[in-house]
Order: sequence, then C-alpha cells, then structure tokens
Amino acid sequence: MPIYEYRCENCKRRVSLLVQGFKEPLSLKCPQCGSEKLTRLFSRFRIGKGETYARKGIYEDILSDNQLVRGLESSDPRALAEWNRRMSHGAGEDISPEYEDMLGKLEAGEPVDKVMREAQSAMGDLTGGDD
Repeated sequence: MPIYEYRCENCKRRVSLLVQGFKEPLSLKCPQCGSEKLTRLFSRFRIGKGETYARKGIYEDILSDNQLVRGLESSDPRALAEWNRRMSHGAGEDISPEYEDMLGKLEAGEPVDKVMREAQSAMGDLTGGDD
C-alpha cells in the first residue's frame, strides 16, 4: 500500500498517510488538526541498499532535472509521461502499446485522473471486471 504525502491547508504541516489501494481516497484528514483540506505532494524518494548502481543513476538523473521535478510537483501530465519514459528506458523495459497510448495522452496534456480512469476501465474490460 502506498504512503502519500500531503500538505494540510489548515495547519500547513506535511503529513504522510497510508492509502489503501492506488485510487485517491474520497476523504482524508490531517492527523494533526483534523482538516480535510489536504493537497497531495510529490515526494522525493530514497534509494534502498538493494538498488543497483544503474537504477541509482536513473533516479539521480531525474532528480537533477529541476524542470522535470517542478512538473511532477505540480502534477503536470507531460512531466509524468517523461518520468515514466526515463524510468522504463533506464530499466531496459519495453513499453507495451497500451502503455504507449497512455503516455501519448499524458504528453498531449490530458489530465492524469482522466487518463488513469480510462486505463483502469480498459483493464477492467480486459479482465472482465470493473476494478
């Protein structure tokens, strides 16, 4: 389960919250003041001891690109697509046609939540379920 960071608009604290699943929960509360006015933040990440040197280089390359990091922090869909391409390329992974289509939509500036809903819907169609 992912842990996301948020900024409370009421008390201005940065809080880390465990989110069940990968969908944005309908309601989150600041553990400090109880406010529901939270803004999700882009979290920088650390490299674990088990990571390879090559993967560490990918992370360092991304984090040294200030324009990309600012785009990720502001939820720019084009930055998210660029981040995904760099991670896939750096890991030597092939990008499936479906994933390529999703990245193309992000690069065109379509909202992330819309692209993700479409991708989740397509996955439900492929597996015979809704989720």
